[in-house]
Amino acid sequence: MKEEFLHYIWKYQLFSNSALKTTHNKSVQIIKPGMHNHDSGPDFFNAKIKIEDTIWAGNVEIHINSSDWYKHNHQDDGAYNNVVLQVVYTHDKDITRANGETIPTVELCFDKKLLDNYETLIQQETWIPCEHDLNKVDSFTIQNWIEKLAVERLEEKSDRIYDLLKQTNNSWEEAFYIQLARNFGFKLNAEPFEQLTKSLPLTYLAKHKDNLFQIEALLFGQAGFLDENEGDEYFQKLKQEYLYLKKKFNLKGIERHLWKFLRSRPGNFATIRIAQFAQLIHRSAALFSKVLQTENVKEFYTLFYIVPSDYWENHYQFNKESVKKSKSLGKSAIDILLINTIIPFLFVYGKAKGLIDLQNRAIEFLEAIKPEKNSIITKWSNLGIKSASAFETQALIQLKNRYCNHKKCLNCQIGNSLIRKN
Repeated sequence: MKEEFLHYIWKYQLFSNSALKTTHNKSVQIIKPGMHNHDSGPDFFNAKIKIEDTIWAGNVEIHINSSDWYKHNHQDDGAYNNVVLQVVYTHDKDITRANGETIPTVELCFDKKLLDNYETLIQQETWIPCEHDLNKVDSFTIQNWIEKLAVERLEEKSDRIYDLLKQTNNSWEEAFYIQLARNFGFKLNAEPFEQLTKSLPLTYLAKHKDNLFQIEALLFGQAGFLDENEGDEYFQKLKQEYLYLKKKFNLKGIERHLWKFLRSRPGNFATIRIAQFAQLIHRSAALFSKVLQTENVKEFYTLFYIVPSDYWENHYQFNKESVKKSKSLGKSAIDILLINTIIPFLFVYGKAKGLIDLQNRAIEFLEAIKPEKNSIITKWSNLGIKSASAFETQALIQLKNRYCNHKKCLNCQIGNSLIRKN
């Protein structure tokens, strides 16, 4: 028996409620089970329980055995003084408050089929616990859950944005600049890209936004790519310009070794991504304001169609010539920036400013982007759940990473449906 399973039974009132009595044979009526608490303190807040003829308002604590109250030292914790009912699987000991009063206790009686179904799920060693039973869940339940999960994933990404706002003194432009750069690094170079932007405030780049050469000098210099003594003519000019700007702004760059190149296609090299990012900064004054004003996804593809400076037409790295090739930012890369930076920022900004239309627009953008292609989405597709947009793929990634991987079937609508089956 797991305590979280008893939380589930109590939360959804899946126990025998008729003639419910305490262990001291007093009648009990559940008026309101309370709000599930996922932090420290009692398990359910603000419950309303009628015991005999008295209505009690307070908290509910749930244990496997009633003696767990003492095992968890609740008797010494003031947070539990307002517990009006203990709910247990097995009553093995009366419990009392600090003042000596006995806390009413109820033993839960429920259909053991619920427990059997739950244990069958969490004991599975398949890709997802319900892999063999997913076809038993109706499409309405799945679609309704997907819609909630997509918004939940947006909310989860919002937490990082709020953290960035705190770090940047509530500057939306600076926070957007840092997060956008992080996602220019994609998974491989996300961390060094973020460190780069934190070492080079947006205000410094803004002073030189009309000069692409100076923006490149600042970004590549701060990234540690201009530390070598030898190099071709363009490299030497960039280095000379950077040394001047470094002194001007009293800058301290990051280490070159932080950047990763192994197992990366040349088009995704950090040097190419920095060159593209430099062009975006150069081309897009007040970029965050432009993002807020953009009304459809096609406009974003135009805004983020970036071709770096001429030097990078026949280079992937400094001082190593290559075959001439355009290094524009591809549509799939723009989609990743939209999904991981632009749409979450629109959603959070709309929420912070009370602009519901902007929040809805963020979701509409997500629905307008083609579904992502990765191993998780392929596996879901093989199990019969197809995706029509990035809105749905984001939900399925959330489902796999936050629920299935941790076997949180009790918190999943699909899992709930299977646990309650028959």
